[in-house]
Amino acid sequence: MSQAALERQIRPIYEALDSGSTKAALVACNKVLKKYPKNELVKALKSLALVRSQKVEESLVLCDEILESKPTNDATLSAMTLVLKGLGRYNDTITMFEDAWKQQPGNEDFGAQTFIANTRTANWKAAQQIATRLYKAFQEDRYLYWNVISAILQANDPETPPNMKTILYKLAHRLIESCPTPSYINTDRFYLHLSIVRELKLWDEAKKLLDSDVGKAICATSLSVNEIRREIWKEQGLHKEESQRAKELILEKNDRNWLEFLAVLDAAFAPITTAEGEVSDERKAEVSANVDAARSLFTQVAELDGLKDRSGLLGLVELERRSRQHGVSEDPSKLVALMSKYFNTFGDKSCCFEDLKPFLSLEGEELERWSSFLKTVSLNVDTVDNLQRTINVHKFIRYNLSGDQLTVEGEQERLKVYIEHYEHALPLGANLPSTERQPADDLALLAGNTYVNLWTISGDESHLQAGAAFLEYALTKSKQLFFARLILIRIYRLLGAPSLALEHYRAMGIKQVQNDTLSHLHLSRASTFSLAPTGDLTYISECLDATSIYLSNSQETSDFIIRAFNSEKYSQIPEFITFEERLENSLQRDCIKIEYLRMRLSHEQLLSDLIDMELIELKFVFDRLHYDNRDFEIFPDYQPKASKSLHEQTVLFDKVEGMGWLSIFLKTYIRAFQHASDMDDTVEDKLLIGDRPKQTAVFDKSLTYRERLKQRTEEEYAELTEEERKFVDFTSALADWIEPYHDYARPPPEVVLAEAAKQTELKTGHPLKGFQLPANGTNGSHKKDEEPPAVTEPPALLAQHFEDAKARFAALKGSGSVVDILHLAALVQEAFLFVTVETLRFKSASVIKINKFGGLVPHIKAIRAAGVSALKEISASVLEIAETVGSADSRKAVTQACGAVPSSKIDHDFAFVSAKKIVESRKKVLEGVSKGLAKVATNYAS
Repeated sequence: MSQAALERQIRPIYEALDSGSTKAALVACNKVLKKYPKNELVKALKSLALVRSQKVEESLVLCDEILESKPTNDATLSAMTLVLKGLGRYNDTITMFEDAWKQQPGNEDFGAQTFIANTRTANWKAAQQIATRLYKAFQEDRYLYWNVISAILQANDPETPPNMKTILYKLAHRLIESCPTPSYINTDRFYLHLSIVRELKLWDEAKKLLDSDVGKAICATSLSVNEIRREIWKEQGLHKEESQRAKELILEKNDRNWLEFLAVLDAAFAPITTAEGEVSDERKAEVSANVDAARSLFTQVAELDGLKDRSGLLGLVELERRSRQHGVSEDPSKLVALMSKYFNTFGDKSCCFEDLKPFLSLEGEELERWSSFLKTVSLNVDTVDNLQRTINVHKFIRYNLSGDQLTVEGEQERLKVYIEHYEHALPLGANLPSTERQPADDLALLAGNTYVNLWTISGDESHLQAGAAFLEYALTKSKQLFFARLILIRIYRLLGAPSLALEHYRAMGIKQVQNDTLSHLHLSRASTFSLAPTGDLTYISECLDATSIYLSNSQETSDFIIRAFNSEKYSQIPEFITFEERLENSLQRDCIKIEYLRMRLSHEQLLSDLIDMELIELKFVFDRLHYDNRDFEIFPDYQPKASKSLHEQTVLFDKVEGMGWLSIFLKTYIRAFQHASDMDDTVEDKLLIGDRPKQTAVFDKSLTYRERLKQRTEEEYAELTEEERKFVDFTSALADWIEPYHDYARPPPEVVLAEAAKQTELKTGHPLKGFQLPANGTNGSHKKDEEPPAVTEPPALLAQHFEDAKARFAALKGSGSVVDILHLAALVQEAFLFVTVETLRFKSASVIKINKFGGLVPHIKAIRAAGVSALKEISASVLEIAETVGSADSRKAVTQACGAVPSSKIDHDFAFVSAKKIVESRKKVLEGVSKGLAKVATNYAS
């Protein structure tokens, strides 16, 4: 058959893979392989189809077979790149291209692909060496710059010794100087050159580059180059020169970039801020002169711009604030006067409050003057401009309220005003399209903040219920008011109505990287609301959806880095690398992982395969350095500075899961899974398919892994709720007691590997690569020489934990806090599941008999019986609470709360519908949790 005929037969395989039809692709591959059993490309495509079908073991056999043949065909190499990427075997990708390049040293593409393969693993030292070889072989300038950027990235790698950093930068500098073409012919090459001379503090060279006509032209058109120019000038202390340049841009080119105004401000106070020790009178005099000059400039700009731009006036306010800070202000009333002028000019802009908020730390007479000024502003909502002024006045007055003014009565009076103004202003947006926000929306948000504060002050949930009803009404008038949804998500979680919170979260249409920054809104401690034991996978699905960004990050961001290399966008490469690293090591990612695991254990049958897989993943997570990318500043926070922020007031259980929370739960689960698993490090290394991630976590190197897992700190405990503390103490005591029996009963590594080899051969028809069965024909098992550990009484805490939990639940029943009830119930269930995990090994009668652990069984049964009793009792109580929460009396009380909004627009019907949603959501989750507790107790009763 001709090559063309073969290509025609292969084409359907590509089409099936492109369309996601892996089954059709496998059928097509098998059909071609019958005629061409040695065709590497078809084998590679079949391996890719198997990877995408989750048939990893079968894929590995073909993958290893192709790698051993050391392919050089472009199509085969491309397919194998995708296969190895899917398997996480990036080091094998490097080896594959290195072998291909060795066979064809004149193939430039193979060399470039070898370089790219190293960039995927951040192996910058090897990448630098390959770039050197590429430049020597092909004399292309971009390969020299690949060498340069690789040296810089290697220098900035945390694992690079400090003394090597300067050496690598000097090498990069020498390489640029050796290039036959100057760096300024390409903007990003010029950026790279500047970043090197800045690091090496070669100021003369930097001045020469930047003062050239080409350098000035590049700075004028490239933000990244201009930014590094600013940093170079600042580090040299050339504040005057930078200020002069900024003044020219402001006056001659009407540049209103705030960075230029900051350059003038920084230069004005440089004699003081850069001085060491006591500031001399001469320096103070110089600063005063600078301040006068800056004031003159900003005044000129403010007069020139009028209402067109606010930079000049804002510059004057910032200038006065800094003057006061550094003791060169002569008029104590000037700051308030300037703020008043700014408000009079731009008070009809929505940004006015945020612009002046940094200057609102006023006290005493100044605060009185500012408050008196605000009282002179006429509050009316007859036009959009007047409405915005009124909104800004409300925000300013509210922000400066003192603790004495934050009473229930005072907040209720302010609430009436906010809602009255809101309703009177609604006609202003009556004809706006649904895609636009209402001009009065911020008044609704002010009311939402006030409702939350009323609940904080009084502890009365009816304020949250009323706030929910009002914000739901506001959303009927302004569908784009997603800030109201943020408050509602928090309110509904506090009320124990998770389905309503989830509904609003979904309505916001969170996409892409927002899953990392905002998924905490509904997934923090999501296991509290999970109904996974009953088969409801809502929150499990939400966890999977939220983590899709991390999968696409690992697949796509490295491709962006590669494109940046190929297009020589060197200024973007560090940013992409940082972005990839922060997402890959995201704190939120792994908090979701823990929540997903907690729900998964309550839903799926506890088997060794599940435990082994989760153990490996958690160990990788434990060794990571984490980055907190969550956005807590997004809330529309209009709370007084004398109180907590809106985020702090509404966070569930007053505790934010941070590094400590994640660390303590990782240790808890890893330790339990290590006990239940037959995998030790030897087995794990042998069976691990992909590359082992780098260990980036910072920890005490003198501690063993087991010691690290047992370690608990007060910083970690501080992020736990009281119930979570009790849960952690229980699991620690259980693990300490049962650990010796696991260590003795666990099969030796050769037995585990022999079984794995057997299973792999049954699945694929091929033995486990790199492992030989014992020569004696046995499975490698043997009796232990040492005596088994003596069975001891378990700590009293283990059985008592469940009794104490029942007592705490009984005390909590009358509190009316649905979310606290759910939290306690979820953690009692989780503690019982931990007992199941920790004792899974000892369910086998043969294990008990062989290891002479007969005395262990009664203790395990007693602990399990205590757990079953607690689950059943709490389940029945939760069901009673659900009936109470869903009763007519409860619905009536919630309806009254929702109808208590001081509004002429919210009638009884709207209040009734709002109340009905809250009541039904609470009842549903309570009933589901009750059924889940009973089901878990039944499934693992024996």
